[in-house]
Amino acid sequence: MQQSAFQQQKLAAYDTRQNAYQNGWKTSLTSAVAADCPWCCFAMLCPSVVSYFNRKRALRNDMTRYICCNGDCPCSGRMSEQSCPEACLCAEVWCCFTQSVASTRWMIQDEMRIQNTQCDNCLIGCMVATQYLACLCNIAACLSGSEEINELANCTDNIAQLSWCTVCACMQTQAHVQLEERDRGAGVAPQHDPYAAPQQQTMGYPNQPPPQAMYQQGYLQGPPQGYPQGPPQGYPGMQQMGR
Repeated sequence: MQQSAFQQQKLAAYDTRQNAYQNGWKTSLTSAVAADCPWCCFAMLCPSVVSYFNRKRALRNDMTRYICCNGDCPCSGRMSEQSCPEACLCAEVWCCFTQSVASTRWMIQDEMRIQNTQCDNCLIGCMVATQYLACLCNIAACLSGSEEINELANCTDNIAQLSWCTVCACMQTQAHVQLEERDRGAGVAPQHDPYAAPQQQTMGYPNQPPPQAMYQQGYLQGPPQGYPQGPPQGYPGMQQMGR
């Protein structure tokens, strides 16, 4: 299936994020609680509200730039976001909470050229792995009907929920601290917009001036001597054109 131009740009941005970003987060996931403990508690008690505030701040409070899930989902751009962006963002953080947190995180990384540390990747990966494990255990408990497997599924689900609540709260706190750093003017300005269209390009050799300059400098002064100024006399169709 052929990818759209926007999907190709997103994939290119993902490759850039993995290979070219050299800056680090202001605080790591392991130190996010110490960096802003009140906000971390707020993120644990009201995660959807925090996701709303973080996204709006990442957009610099300019909701005309809002697009559902920042273009990361098939429904993005098809939900009439521009007609009512505030309501659409509310629906996103409540109905697609996980994706809303991830989209805001990727927005910050793209703007400030931030890459994850190995520890951050490990914590996020373990959180996702526990969610998958809990899902598999619940499926096994439903199919087998075993009481022991059901107890194991409940235990695994509790561990998954605990890891999700803690890691997600730290992720949102990490984003909040980074946005405060950006708004104080300490952030790194993007060298280019990964989603912007490329600049207009012209044909030519690397050191060759543009055509306007070539005309002004006398590089192009018309055809050389002896070059035919028009089609030959026997050119087909001359008679029909009245010549």
